Amino acid sequence: MVGKLKHTLRFLLLALLFILPAFSDIIDRIAVSVGTRVIAVSDLDREIRVTAFLDGVPPDFTPAAKRTTVERMIEQKLILRELETSRYPMPDASEVEPILADFREQHFQTDDEYHRALADRGITEQDVKDELLWQRTLLRFIEVRFRPAVQVSDQEIQDYFDQVVTPAARAAHPGQPVVLEDYRNQIEGKLSGQRVDKEVDTWLKEARKRNEIVVHEDALR
Repeated sequence: MVGKLKHTLRFLLLALLFILPAFSDIIDRIAVSVGTRVIAVSDLDREIRVTAFLDGVPPDFTPAAKRTTVERMIEQKLILRELETSRYPMPDASEVEPILADFREQHFQTDDEYHRALADRGITEQDVKDELLWQRTLLRFIEVRFRPAVQVSDQEIQDYFDQVVTPAARAAHPGQPVVLEDYRNQIEGKLSGQRVDKEVDTWLKEARKRNEIVVHEDALR
């Protein structure tokens, strides 16, 4: 009986020696957890590759670049949670087709060149479509969630024109008249954009407080 027990214990110990490394690999593949959502190391790697592909630059896997990408992906998870719990209009996947077609036309002469570039980066066309769809989803979320509440007054436009635009325009083109109406739309767009960005930042900070976010630093090295 004792002999059988010792044999069983030895078997269990050997089994654990094989199981634990595999379990450790699974844990190591988690880069970040945002509440109940997980960002895997493979997700981080793919995001870096796809973003670099769309930007036309080499992928950057330095710790600093990984940190920047992780922060962006955390924000994505927070926004996706909001989209799922609220009734926001979502873009259809087909909406990215003309965007992708335009991108391919501008950057690649042939289909073969495009597909070779995808293979060289270790990504698929679906990865690119998913990224473009997310960018469109993010823009729509911002437009619906934040922009309607942003108002820019005539006085704010006038103040910006007097304090920023007029001095710069006169320095660039001495002697030429500087008229507010020539700049009104640009000023309003700039001020409203700044205000929207501020509203988004404030919302994200509050969303971070409502969710437990754990970053596994080893995954960012």
